[in-house]
Amino acid sequence: MSAEIYQFEDFELDRGAYQLRRDGRVVHLERIPLDLLFLLAERHGQLLTREEILDRIWGKEVFVDVDNSINTAVRKIRQALKDSPESPRFLYTIPGKGYRFEASIVELQPAAPAPAQAPPAPTGAPAALSRGTSSALAIESPSPAATPPPTGRIRLWPFWLALVAMLVIAAFLTRPYLRKASSPKATGRIMLAVLPFQNLSGGSNQDYFADGMTEEMITQLGGLDPQHLGVIARTSAMRYKGAPKDAAQIARELGVAYLLEGSVRRDAGRVRVTAQLIQTSDQTHIWADSFDRDVGDILNLQREVARAIAGKIQLTLSQQVEARLAGAPRVSAQAYEAYLEGLQAFDQRTRASFQRAAAAFNRAISIDANDARPYAGLARVYALAPVFGAKPSETMPKARENAMRALSLDDSLAEAHATLAFIRAHFEYDWPTADREFHRALELNPSDASTHFFYSNSYLSPFGRHDEAISEMQTAIALDPLSVPIRSFLGRTYLWARRYDESLAELEKADKIDSDFVLNHVRLAHLYTYLQRYPDAIDEETKARMLAGEDPKLALRKQDQLKAAFVAHGPRGYWETLLDFSKDKENPPESYTNNYGIAVLYARLDDANKAFASLERAYSERELALTELAVEPAFDSLRSDPRFQDHLRRLGLAK
Repeated sequence: MSAEIYQFEDFELDRGAYQLRRDGRVVHLERIPLDLLFLLAERHGQLLTREEILDRIWGKEVFVDVDNSINTAVRKIRQALKDSPESPRFLYTIPGKGYRFEASIVELQPAAPAPAQAPPAPTGAPAALSRGTSSALAIESPSPAATPPPTGRIRLWPFWLALVAMLVIAAFLTRPYLRKASSPKATGRIMLAVLPFQNLSGGSNQDYFADGMTEEMITQLGGLDPQHLGVIARTSAMRYKGAPKDAAQIARELGVAYLLEGSVRRDAGRVRVTAQLIQTSDQTHIWADSFDRDVGDILNLQREVARAIAGKIQLTLSQQVEARLAGAPRVSAQAYEAYLEGLQAFDQRTRASFQRAAAAFNRAISIDANDARPYAGLARVYALAPVFGAKPSETMPKARENAMRALSLDDSLAEAHATLAFIRAHFEYDWPTADREFHRALELNPSDASTHFFYSNSYLSPFGRHDEAISEMQTAIALDPLSVPIRSFLGRTYLWARRYDESLAELEKADKIDSDFVLNHVRLAHLYTYLQRYPDAIDEETKARMLAGEDPKLALRKQDQLKAAFVAHGPRGYWETLLDFSKDKENPPESYTNNYGIAVLYARLDDANKAFASLERAYSERELALTELAVEPAFDSLRSDPRFQDHLRRLGLAK
C-alpha cells in the first residue's frame, strides 16, 4: 500500500493534499512533475526506468516526445528540491536507464481526526451565548429563580451585556462604510487578478477544466472596460495554484486592487461554479455567488460572472460589450471539454504538449465545426510549432487557414487577430496587415499580455522602433509580472536596441524569478559575447545545456572545449567551437542550429559568403527569426554589403 505522506529531510510529499511542502510551506510543482515525484518516492532506492515512467505517467500515448517530456519533468523536480544534477542529494540519473530516488524516507498514513469537542462556555456567560446563538441580541434575561453566584465570584453578566451593546453600536456605525465597500467606484485603471479556480471535481485529471475556466474568465474580464480594468495574465495567476498565500500578499506581489477566486465542480453534464470578489485593500468580500448550469450553457455562466463583477466595481460597458454579455449560444459539452484540454496542453509549451493540443482542438472541431475558439487555438499551435523544430513552410499555411476560419465565425476573437498578425509578419512579410491585425487584437482585449509581447517583437523591433517595442514589453510585464519568458524577452529587446546594461539587468531579474528557464541562459550567453565576457558566456551556455536535458558529463566536456578554444584562439576559437557543436543532435533551444543561427556564427567569424548562403536558406524556409535581421548586432559587419540590403528588401524591412 502506498503511503499518504513521504517525509525526507525538510520535505513532505502529501498524496492526500496533492502537495510538496518544505518546512510546512507549499512548493509549487506542476501536475506531471508532481506525479513523477510521487512515483519516485514510492520506488525510492530502486531504479525507475524511462519506459516505466512513460507507462505510469502518460499511459504510453504515442504522441508524447519521451525524451523532452521526461527531461522537463525531472528538471522541474530538481528545481523544486534544489537538487543539482552534477552532485545530487535525491535524484540520481542512471545513464541510458532511468532514475533512482535516494533519500531517507519516512512513510506516514494520515492520523484519524479527533472528534470535535465544543469549547466550554465562559464562566457566568449567558446561556444563549454559551449555546453559540447567531444573533447578538438574543440574550436570555436572568431568571428570578436563578441561584446567586457564590460569595467572592465576579458577576460577569453585566460585562457580557455591555459587550453585546458595543457590538450592536459598532455594527450600526459601520453600516455606511460596508455599503460603500460593497460597491466601489472604479477610478482610473484598476488591476484585477483571477486566481486559479479550485478543482472540486475529484482527481487531478480534471484540472484541465478548472484551469480552462480560469483562463476563460481572464479573457472575459479583459474585454469588459479596458480603460478602467486591467486583468493579470494567466501565466502569473497560475503561479498561485495551491500556494498558501493570503489575499494581501498576492495583491502586493501582483499589484492588484481586486482578486477573483472560486471553484469548479463537475458532475456528469452539470457544472457548479462558486466565485467571490475580494477588495484587497481591506480584504473585503464585496460579492459572492454560485452558478449551477449544464456544461452546454457554460459561456452564459462565464458572462454572468463577468457582468456581476462589472456591476460591483462600477465599470462602464460599451454597447458592443453589453451585446456580447447579453447572451451566448449553447455549446456542445464534449466539444467544450476538448477545447479546454487543448488550452491546458498549449499552455505547457513543449513539443509533446503542442501535439496533444492539436489533437484536442481537432477533436473539438470534429464535434462542433461552428465554434470559432478551437480554430483559433489550432492556429496558435501551428503558428508557434516552428519554435519546436517544425518547418514554417508546413505549419504556417495551416495556421493561417485556421485563423481565417476562426475570424469568419467570430470576428471578435482577439487571439485569432493576434495570431493572424504573427503569420502576416513572420511568414508573409505583409507588414501593413500585421500592424492592422495587432491593433485590432489590442482594441478587443488590451489586457492580453501575449499580444503586447508579440506586437513588440514581431512588428516594432524588426523596424528598429526600439522605444515603442520596449514600452509594449513593459506593458506586457505589468499585465503578467511573474512571466519569466516575457521578462527574459525584454532583455533581448534591449539587446536589439544596443542597450546592453539594461539588457543584462532584465535577464538577471528573470534569472532571480526562475533560474531554470533555459532560454534565459542562452540569451545571457549571447549578451555576454557583446560585453566581451566570454568566460561568463561559456558558463551560461553550459547551464543551458544541462537544463535542457543534455547529459551533465557531456555538457561539462563541451564547457572544457569552449574554455580551451577561447584560451588558445580568443573569441574566434569560441565561435568555431560553437559551429562544431551546432551539428550535434543535442542543443538548447534558440542556440545556433537553424540556418539563421548558423548565419550568426559565420557573421561572428567574419565569413560573409557563408553567412549570406545560410541567410538564403533561412529565407527559402521562412525561418521565424529572419524578421530580426535588421536589428541583430551580429550582422553589423555585413550591413554595408549590397546582399544584406537585398535581404532586407525581400523581407520588407528596407528603409
